[in-house]
Amino acid sequence: MSFIGYDIQADRRYCFSGRDILVDENGLPASPAELLALSPVSVGDSQCGASAFEFPGGQTVPSHCRFIPLRQYFATNSEEEVAVVSRMKALLGWKKATRFCPCCASLLEPHPKEAAMVCPNCGTSQYPKIEPCVIVVIKKGDKILLLKHKTRNQDIYACLAGFVEAGESIEHALRREVREETGLEITGIRYMGSQAWPFPYQLMIGFIADYLSGEIQIQEDEISEALWCDACNLPNIPAAGSISRYLIEYACDEIRSRRKK
Repeated sequence: MSFIGYDIQADRRYCFSGRDILVDENGLPASPAELLALSPVSVGDSQCGASAFEFPGGQTVPSHCRFIPLRQYFATNSEEEVAVVSRMKALLGWKKATRFCPCCASLLEPHPKEAAMVCPNCGTSQYPKIEPCVIVVIKKGDKILLLKHKTRNQDIYACLAGFVEAGESIEHALRREVREETGLEITGIRYMGSQAWPFPYQLMIGFIADYLSGEIQIQEDEISEALWCDACNLPNIPAAGSISRYLIEYACDEIRSRRKK
């Protein structure tokens, strides 16, 4: 893997602005040459034959292009394409944020062989960040627990989620997050899959668990509401393409299948 400049001749190019991606009139990734040449930050990855650049500030989007949310792009593209876009978005953000050596403060340079930045002064290497997060749907009889997060400005009810802390196992982090955010205890934990979520570097590790004990006591600085929702009567939930939506639908399908027996 290598980092390169804006003249990259890659199979796929992507232009990002915050949490949005630039697409053309057909919904395909757009990378106009006039914008590419002006980008302050760009990155290339020989591993997947792709490059990415940051939308240059103060510029106008070409008439045949528009920005759409990455969440929307994820919902309408293949798993392979989503993986490439997630990687390029994460690498671009990481390169922009990783400029100086944390040991001697020298300006970092691209590593000649690895996916890393290296210090020419002390030799310290910095690798792309990955921040593991647990995400879970909790089942209680014919209901699932959904939460409205204070950090989201939409009327969306989603899964409980949180970061894994230093020294924790995934299971420890999962139980701690559930306890902190809702006051509940869980059992019957099942791993359901994972998803890269480049906002900016998360790896979402998904579970379904069963309610064990406790009464809901929300963590008020993070959660505005927590509801036990009937599997056949859900509030607004995350859009397709996210692991949160997948976990919710899977848990509800299990409940509905059990009801039919």
